[in-house]
Amino acid sequence: MDRAEILRYMRTSSKITDEKVLSLADKAAEIVENSTEPKTIYRVFDCDVSKNEVVIGTEKFISSHLADNLRGCKRAVVFGATLGTACDRIINKAVATDVALAIALQAAAACRIEEVCDELEKQIIRELGVSLRQRYSPGYFDLDISEQKKVFELVEITKRIGITLTDTFEMLPTKSVTAIIGIE
Repeated sequence: MDRAEILRYMRTSSKITDEKVLSLADKAAEIVENSTEPKTIYRVFDCDVSKNEVVIGTEKFISSHLADNLRGCKRAVVFGATLGTACDRIINKAVATDVALAIALQAAAACRIEEVCDELEKQIIRELGVSLRQRYSPGYFDLDISEQKKVFELVEITKRIGITLTDTFEMLPTKSVTAIIGIE
């Protein structure tokens, strides 16, 4: 994992020289790397874009920003990614025993899930031979977080990779991402 990114997520400078902070970031990266088993899934759907809504597969999403992001695309990728439940367990344990480590673990896990999403995008590009737009997730701008439920149904995320949604649309495990990406 990129130490500079972990430090950024920790809200400190990548130019920091404090050995305690650097050691903590490295320790957190090692723990996250060794205790997580990322899982991903994606599916490709036809999409239809109008002024402020997007139809992907059988689901309609109301969002002018998503529509702008996908304008000109005829297909879209919908994906889910997670670091798994072990990640939540190690962070929760650290919260109770070592708050500084918990902060570093949160940062390392955030960095790792972004790496997993980036790796998945590269895999999709290789497998499909396409270019992708920027990923867009429920909760961004005017795409309500409740639209998460539609993403889960389209890709069968709970069944396929074990992410669940709470009543308030929080994903469990917490270090999980869903996204919609336009195919150019």
